[in-house]
Amino acid sequence: MSDVTPAGQPDLASIVSGIERTNELLQRVLAEVATTPSTHAIFVDAGYVYAAAGRLVAGTEDRRAFELDAEGLIEAFIDKARTIFPDSRLLRVYWYDGARRRIHTSEQQGIAELPDVKVRLGNLNANNQQKGVDSLIRTDLESLARHRAIGDAALIGGDEDLVSAVEAAQGYGARVHLWGIEAVEGRNQAEPLLWEVDSQRTFDLDFCKPYVTRRPMGFEPYGGGDPVPGGPAPSRDDVRFVGAQIAARWLSSRGRESLAELLPGHPYLPGSVDQELLIDAEALLRLSLRTHADLRRALRDGFWEHLQAQY
Repeated sequence: MSDVTPAGQPDLASIVSGIERTNELLQRVLAEVATTPSTHAIFVDAGYVYAAAGRLVAGTEDRRAFELDAEGLIEAFIDKARTIFPDSRLLRVYWYDGARRRIHTSEQQGIAELPDVKVRLGNLNANNQQKGVDSLIRTDLESLARHRAIGDAALIGGDEDLVSAVEAAQGYGARVHLWGIEAVEGRNQAEPLLWEVDSQRTFDLDFCKPYVTRRPMGFEPYGGGDPVPGGPAPSRDDVRFVGAQIAARWLSSRGRESLAELLPGHPYLPGSVDQELLIDAEALLRLSLRTHADLRRALRDGFWEHLQAQY
């Protein structure tokens, strides 16, 4: 039927009918939007959290000097998000950290097993610096915003490289809220990042203190490879035990197939494996073994003994 009368005038009944159909469609859309809960996600740069919380509570950024209760801290972040976004549901927590060859440490494995937590790993270079974490954050933030999976993003970090991630998410309509940890002095978040986000929040010492515990001061890292005066040096048995601990972790992450490839070379380790063993042991012992040939031999003995016992 034509919407124009023979005299060339619009058919009023057709116009009214079209308006009613449009209104009905709009009402359906609005009703669906009203019943669809908003969603938020929490994006945590673990490197920033360890450094900032360690400095604030333990007085150091060295992860070897303190323990972080990641499970408790993540739950605290989730609880805080519930109060800030009361009408929104949590999608999940994304925990971004670094690991050599992107292989989970035992601590990262524990975090990955937590409900509603996704661990995403960048790499660690020779100086234990994270590589690739910022790009992972940008990819996830942009993808979730583009697909309308989240309306709000709580970003815990401080690197200026995260500005592009914020801009990408905002370009798709998501609001990005920057959370930080109180700095001992000055700022620990880049100003361009602070300028770009939709809101800011800082967690103080009282908030962070329950989740950071300084480790006992047995030894301090020392460039010459000797314990700090007054601290007991590890025995060969102590170092052998550490070698066995690292072997257990190595076996858990790489599996028995890698073990079968390693055994024919006994008592020698491939250079890359031997270097990883040494670095991990020094982190656990908080002592350089570079000038202690006897302790390095004990370390390798403990490593081999554990692997051979499992075969």
